[in-house]
Amino acid sequence: MAKTRVHDLAKEYGMTSKEMLGHLRTMKIPAKSASSTLEDAYVSIVRKKLKPILEDRAAQIEAAKKAEEEAAAQAKKAEDEAAEKERVAAERRRERERAEEEKRRAAAEAARKRAEEEKRRAEEKAARERAEEERNRVHDNAPKSMPTFTSLLDQIAQQEQVLKQQAEEAAQKKAEGQGRRERRGEPDHARSERRGHSAAPRAEQGGAEQGEGRPGRKGRKGARRGDEGEDRYSRMAREAEAYNRSRVLDEAREAVEEASRESTGRRRRRKERRQKQAEEAAEERRIEEAIANDQDLSQLDTAKVPQGATVAQLAELLGVPANDIIKRLFLLGNPLTLTESMSDDLVELVADDLGRDVKIMTKEEENSFTFYDDPKDLKSRPPVVTVMGHVDHGKTSLLDAIRHTGVAEGEAGGITQAIGASQVKINGRTITFIDTPGHETFTAMRARGAKVTDIVILIVAADDGVMPQTVESINHAKAAGVPVVVAVNKIDKPGADPTRVRQELTEYGVIPEEWGGQSMFVDISAKKHVGIDNLLEAVLLEADVLELKANPDTFASGNVLEAKLDRGRGSVATVLVTRGTLHVGDALVAGMAYGRVRAMLDPKGNPVEAAGPSDPVEILGLQSVPMAGDEFRVFQDDRDARDLADQRALKARIEEQNRVKHVTLENLFDTMADAEVKELNLIIKADVQGSIEALQDSLDKMDQSEVRINTIHAAVGAITETDVTLADASNAIIIGFGVRPDAKARTAAEREGVEIRTYSVIYKAIEDIDAARIGMLKPTEQEVQTGVAEVRDTFKVPKVGIAAGCMISEGEVSRDDQVRLVRDGIVVYEGRIASLRRYKDDVKSVKAGFECGIGLENFQDIHPGDQIEAYRVEEVARTE
Repeated sequence: MAKTRVHDLAKEYGMTSKEMLGHLRTMKIPAKSASSTLEDAYVSIVRKKLKPILEDRAAQIEAAKKAEEEAAAQAKKAEDEAAEKERVAAERRRERERAEEEKRRAAAEAARKRAEEEKRRAEEKAARERAEEERNRVHDNAPKSMPTFTSLLDQIAQQEQVLKQQAEEAAQKKAEGQGRRERRGEPDHARSERRGHSAAPRAEQGGAEQGEGRPGRKGRKGARRGDEGEDRYSRMAREAEAYNRSRVLDEAREAVEEASRESTGRRRRRKERRQKQAEEAAEERRIEEAIANDQDLSQLDTAKVPQGATVAQLAELLGVPANDIIKRLFLLGNPLTLTESMSDDLVELVADDLGRDVKIMTKEEENSFTFYDDPKDLKSRPPVVTVMGHVDHGKTSLLDAIRHTGVAEGEAGGITQAIGASQVKINGRTITFIDTPGHETFTAMRARGAKVTDIVILIVAADDGVMPQTVESINHAKAAGVPVVVAVNKIDKPGADPTRVRQELTEYGVIPEEWGGQSMFVDISAKKHVGIDNLLEAVLLEADVLELKANPDTFASGNVLEAKLDRGRGSVATVLVTRGTLHVGDALVAGMAYGRVRAMLDPKGNPVEAAGPSDPVEILGLQSVPMAGDEFRVFQDDRDARDLADQRALKARIEEQNRVKHVTLENLFDTMADAEVKELNLIIKADVQGSIEALQDSLDKMDQSEVRINTIHAAVGAITETDVTLADASNAIIIGFGVRPDAKARTAAEREGVEIRTYSVIYKAIEDIDAARIGMLKPTEQEVQTGVAEVRDTFKVPKVGIAAGCMISEGEVSRDDQVRLVRDGIVVYEGRIASLRRYKDDVKSVKAGFECGIGLENFQDIHPGDQIEAYRVEEVARTE
């Protein structure tokens, strides 16, 4: 009977899955999640019970719709009325503004005329006052012409010198006048003597004055009074002018000092204002850059500190003096120098003491990008599905059935050697599939596949059960935090037991829904296309529950799935876009590689101009081959992309140099002992970067006690003459995986005696390298069939059990041969012969055409009609 999922039933009634689960709990109908299925009887009960609710909801929706229409009509009417009122008010306001503007213009014109008239009158009045002042001004002997001064302070200093000179002259004249007054108070005999001495001159002067027709005594008295009066008035005028001038100079000096103080304050305020404006502009630029780069504004003030940062690096990142950090470290009891590294806890303690927020960045996080998207910019995107599982459980065959292609036949040895991505259209919806290899040496590649995926399809063979790589796939999916849909494959094969697969998976936390768990199980057959539709339906249901969204209207970012070096196209990288839209011509950085996208190809090889979220594409134009799993990001400027790639390359080189261990007293004896260890140098060239990583990971796991394996060079691309030269200089072996040497390289290898080995299946390369490590190539084991015996009848032998009466139909069956019992084309037993007899005698062998009795070790279930195949395992020497 057909079953209905809770999710589909909720969609049918226009509810959410959570609401439908609530109704089911009210009706006491068992359902655990949105993907649970309901029997038809439960579905009919639900529909019957929900019919009144749906009718009430429809009535409410209709009433709400009518009310909304009425409210919209009233709102529109009110809006029209408000608009009309606003238009009338605006017209009236414009009229008032025009009238007020006319009044302001008239008042301004009248004020301008009055101001001009007042200015003219003031100028005339000032001119008259200056003329009157010039007429009434008392002239003195002070110098009226002074040189042009460069500043007001120079003028003040000059005026002070003039006043000093005038004060000295006044003091000298005062002293002379005092001397005259003292002489007038002398004794009579002294005055008579001086008068006698000066009589003649005065007589002469008096005669001259009389000769001029003026009375002598009266004229001298009047002249003396006039001189004294003139000196007194002149002195009074000079004193008044000196007082006024000193007061003016003091006021000017005070004004200059006040102006200088105000100027200094204004300069300081202007400087502070400029600094504040610069800080605000820098903050605005920082916010604009963060918004342009889709960064979270709440994390702008968080300092990102790499693990193992030194004191100097922390001081630079926090923008504080290094001495402050050293002082706090000393107080914490951990004195460090500028070049010493700090632990993560110590960094957080120091940052907390400084009041700063920090985030410790791991090496992976340093090369990754963080973005912030506004929820309103997010749109639905296709799910990214990764097919994972053990080798030869049918991962690629499942994708063949979905894509209707034949990829498995084209893979070397039937094993997928690199990450592949493809897109399929199902019921008008797109799903992106990633096929990860299942061999144990590709653990790292499978882990990268789980990082970029949304849903994992764990494929398990029904006839094989849970295998080691199946457990690894479960662990990777759990670490990535993604839901798992289990596809039980090969259900059409004899001996398939899907229930056993479910029981084995429960031991690892993968519990089926029908058993009360959260994982959906689908029984399929990839070869016969059975259950594929149910599997895709389960994947789409999981995608609906996850509500996958991304922002397509921004610069692109994502992950590199695989990268290789193509002879004709250069560096080719397969990338998966996780957000934004990637366009042809964009400048991007992927790890330490950068470049501009010259062309893009979809999984089918067709050129495309843009790729949105969840789209896998091949891009051309990178300057070098990136590492598989690197995160890429688009930059607006080529220079920014190049600078970031150069910084990462420089940092990688420095880290590589720091890995060198120098000899110390502690490791001196170990180094001397290691000198006796033999080394096997390898040069690895492969078609894709992931194969190099997988091969190196397998080599690192080998025993290095007897022979040390060194990979002196590993790169993507064909084997060249330069590789042969390097191998000759370092006595190395060249391992080519998926690539071939060119003509020059082969000639140089033959000339120099350099060994080149090429492989297409990775575990064969690992086996040969391991054989070379121990100094020998293991011979190949080959099975050789010796004879075939047909069971005619069975009989019971004492102390032996069931024995088979046989006829040797082919070859010769020997007592020491290994045998297998075949029944209806199926092997039911493999082992050895317990007894071989002709009549009652034990024999060593029986040839074709003779009858014999054969007993098998620890096996009694022999039926007439079975065939016993005898064979030997021989070791054949390796020729390569």
